[in-house]
Amino acid sequence: MEREIVRLKPECIECMLKHHLNACPEGTDTKTKLEYMKQLMKIIVEARLEDSAPTLNPAIHKLQKDMFGMVLYDYTEIKKHYNELMMGKVPAIEKEILASEESLKAAIQYAMTGNYIDFGAVDNVNEEDLNKYLSVAKEISVNEEEYHSLKTDIKKAKNLVYLTDNCGEVVMDKLLIEEIIRQNPELHITVIVRGEEVLNDATMVDAEQIGLTSIVKVIGNGSDIAGTSMWDISKEASDLMEQADVLIAKGQGNYETLQQCGLNIYYLFLCKCMMFANRFQVPQFTGMLINERNC
Repeated sequence: MEREIVRLKPECIECMLKHHLNACPEGTDTKTKLEYMKQLMKIIVEARLEDSAPTLNPAIHKLQKDMFGMVLYDYTEIKKHYNELMMGKVPAIEKEILASEESLKAAIQYAMTGNYIDFGAVDNVNEEDLNKYLSVAKEISVNEEEYHSLKTDIKKAKNLVYLTDNCGEVVMDKLLIEEIIRQNPELHITVIVRGEEVLNDATMVDAEQIGLTSIVKVIGNGSDIAGTSMWDISKEASDLMEQADVLIAKGQGNYETLQQCGLNIYYLFLCKCMMFANRFQVPQFTGMLINERNC
């Protein structure tokens, strides 16, 4: 009997309603507000159990645009800024990684830390906190069983797919990918970024800006979802994922949209929202490395 996939969580529905119910522009009349609320709740009521908050957000944003002319915030300059900021930190961080006894683990720790740069999940992303987290990146606890399993999989794999998340963070992903290449120079790596602009998520523009396209194959996933929904990405992206020996998926959005998919995915993220912190019973902003088999 095929296992039922349930990704949509009551806590996520509560959070979406809290965030979007009062999104009407100031001065909106009562009748329009009620119609908006009804349409918003209709989107949630008609959601599939295998949906998640990231997969529902495009429909919600379309509703807001159709009813109120609301457009999503343009993160172009913010993305450029954080990419440049993190690129400036590469020499020092790369030196730390290469000097580490477990260089792969160090690269993972910095990649985890980069997941802080998330304007969708963090209320006040700022450079002061980012620098604070980076300064203690090598103190992040990494699950030893999962780490050694990933290290083994990397060394024996032929094809690896790396799913990115945010701008700036993608610079740390590049450092991790370079370390993975040192671990297995014969490994074929494909990086998958978002297919369209969504929040401050990394796209092909960001991959080109930081030079990621010069070291590995990079493709867009054909989707504007802040995650990776196998129903919504391109056939090229889904085929690459299904054929990969091992996958690394960065960020909460990728975890939300992919967990229970059955692929050999290692999820790598910070628990930025309390739903994640409560789920894994860890303090907020704890780093996680977890394989799909343990979700």
